[in-house]
Amino acid sequence: MGQVAFLPARRTGFLSVLVSFLCVLPLLVIPAFASAAADPGFEKWKKEFRKTAMKEGITAETFDRAFKGIDSPDQWVLDKASFQPEFKAPAWQYFDNRITKYAVQRGRAKKQELKPWLDKIQKQSGVNPNILLAIWSMESSFGAILDNQTVMRSVVRSLATLAYADPKRKKFGRSQLLAALKILQSGDIDESHLTGSWAGAMGHTQFIPTSYQAYAVDMDGDGKRDIWNSVPDALATAANLLKKNGWVSGQTWGYEVTIPDHKLPAGKLKISEWEKLGVKRVRGQKFPRPDDIAELKVPAGRKGPAFLMLKNFFVIKRYNNSDRYAAAVGILADQIGGAEPLTKDWKRPFTKLDHDEVIELQTKLKEKGFYDGEIDGKAGGGTRKAILKFEEEAGVELQGFPSKEVLDLLRKN
Repeated sequence: MGQVAFLPARRTGFLSVLVSFLCVLPLLVIPAFASAAADPGFEKWKKEFRKTAMKEGITAETFDRAFKGIDSPDQWVLDKASFQPEFKAPAWQYFDNRITKYAVQRGRAKKQELKPWLDKIQKQSGVNPNILLAIWSMESSFGAILDNQTVMRSVVRSLATLAYADPKRKKFGRSQLLAALKILQSGDIDESHLTGSWAGAMGHTQFIPTSYQAYAVDMDGDGKRDIWNSVPDALATAANLLKKNGWVSGQTWGYEVTIPDHKLPAGKLKISEWEKLGVKRVRGQKFPRPDDIAELKVPAGRKGPAFLMLKNFFVIKRYNNSDRYAAAVGILADQIGGAEPLTKDWKRPFTKLDHDEVIELQTKLKEKGFYDGEIDGKAGGGTRKAILKFEEEAGVELQGFPSKEVLDLLRKN
């Protein structure tokens, strides 16, 4: 979710801790504004918060319009907020779910479709369009998530829920709710379209309200900074975040490299110094700027792909403070731009499925009653749990991997 999204636990730009959340738990379908019954405690809190909001410049009309029909917290939001993953996804799972043939093809198609806008945004910000397309893919699957009414909730209700009922996120909820009310009051969006994730990340590029206030751009010139309905506004907003955080125009985010067997130092060195230590580009090319400062990263350990990361990698982390996220954005962006896949694949203990095969796997698991999550081509925790249940019933070794072997077994049964 557009992180400088600063979620309490992690970020500014969010659908990526949080893109993963879509794949982890069965989704409980609760209409965004519906409540079984009014909550007296919530009503009392709302009255007190109304006073706070008005002191911050929110008009009574704006507040009452924003909270119309919202008389209880959203339990679905609290369930998401309290969920703790049972395990950290291995590197192969994280990258397999984000750098897919589908994402590359969609990114290339969108690049052609939006070329005039992307050219204007690049001229204005200096940011490579492929990076923006990769972020868009990572954050909302090119906007597809915005049509999921189960996941996209009222931002006002979600943030009010966190402010009222989540002790860990109370401060975050209050500050973001005030910012959301100011966005509503500005007229950039109306209350019926002020929707977002459970933690308030909004629009195509998933910005939380305070990040929206800092970076939102009216790119299409209609007088509104509408990251929900205007793709140019959303992509320009993402570009503005990167630009204001130090994006270096005309330079890449990093290089895939080979590394020697001996121990290498931690921290940042000039590329020329890395070269003296035996670090080389994977296809033998020369580094264009030997004096650039870079840091070596091995997301899956020495046996997996290795990279020298430049300044733009760390700028991407201002969107989402995760090495994996920034690396995935960079790798996906390169492939959208026509680059070949990495020369060294992620080490995984099974035969990989492509995006369409994961869709088939999830569909068959759902048909057989093992899976009730999203059919989204992303093999997250929910899919892996379903695979384990299927493997147990089939009487085979329990591994839980989204593999060709499991898909073949599902096809036979």
